Amino acid sequence: MTSEIEQRAPYVEIRSRHAWRLPRAVWAVVRKDVRSELRTRYALNALAVFALTIVLVVSFYLGPRLASADPLTPALQAALLWIALFFAALTGLGRAFIHEEETQTATLLRLHAPPLAVFVGKWLVNLGLLLLLSVVVSGLLGLLLALRAQNWAMLVLTLLLGALGLSATVTLLAAIIARASARSALFAALAFPVAFPLLAIAMTASEQALIGAPWRQAAPQLQGLAAYAVAVSTAALLLFPYVWES
Repeated sequence: MTSEIEQRAPYVEIRSRHAWRLPRAVWAVVRKDVRSELRTRYALNALAVFALTIVLVVSFYLGPRLASADPLTPALQAALLWIALFFAALTGLGRAFIHEEETQTATLLRLHAPPLAVFVGKWLVNLGLLLLLSVVVSGLLGLLLALRAQNWAMLVLTLLLGALGLSATVTLLAAIIARASARSALFAALAFPVAFPLLAIAMTASEQALIGAPWRQAAPQLQGLAAYAVAVSTAALLLFPYVWES
């Protein structure tokens, strides 16, 4: 009985006094998900293990073959960076809504929080996890594959814009497949075609940051990442209420 009360407590907090205000409702969803993640550490462990596995396997195989003077090295490093981020995000962030369905708390969340607050709250949590993963993967690639950016500001901006678009994509798709039976296969099948333009642009922008290209040359890629993030975020905010309440 006590555990059931503790499980329902975050949802009661969402519906507490003044919780009808969107920022408070969003913050309540964020707090609930952060507390749940700190208790289970599912996403953190999945992200860490998957990213570490990719980087270690690739570094042992390609590490001795990558020469700093080779013009292909920055392109390979940029590709490895975003491949690791993409597949780790699919593994760790896809349970944003699956966990709610498995624990049968989705109904409580529908009753006590507006759909927009639910999406934004879970999006912010996924964004925070993805940004943390970006720092970890970049550090591992720097240690094991000698990743060195000539323009760190451009690389940070690329990672930030890419994380915004990728987290919005993963969060919306997680809501779509939460009730499906073959969730893993469906999630990967939906995520790859949607995220492919983002990955292609992000790899190019990251390569330009690694080689120290001028901002003028990287401007089209950075604008493309920003446009993707805005388009996907807007579409997700408009579509999520129908997905969540269906």
